[in-house]
Amino acid sequence: VQLQASGGGLVQNGGSLRLSCVVSGSIFSIAEMTWYRQGPGKQREWVAIITKGSFTNYADFVKGRFTISRDNAANTVYLQMNNLKPEDTAIYYCNARWPLSDHWGQGTQVTVSS
Repeated sequence: VQLQASGGGLVQNGGSLRLSCVVSGSIFSIAEMTWYRQGPGKQREWVAIITKGSFTNYADFVKGRFTISRDNAANTVYLQMNNLKPEDTAIYYCNARWPLSDHWGQGTQVTVSS
């Protein structure tokens, strides 16, 4: 199983980015997909989740600004990030979980300048 995250970059305060994570090697449609992030000097933290049934949930610090979605035909999960803040600067990781296993992508860097 491989997860390939992309879409990170440098953006100004208040800007937007859309992250993508493409999953290969397993049945994407039944995976629970989660985005995490790890800021400089911080522990990894949960950001958003979307279940196989497309139920979504968000960490309080991104509610109203970030949207997680999935395209099962493209084996891809997205994270639309709007109104970005400097404190959103982090490496963003996608995680795919099935009943018997879970896998991580390599991370994509998001930097928000003030």
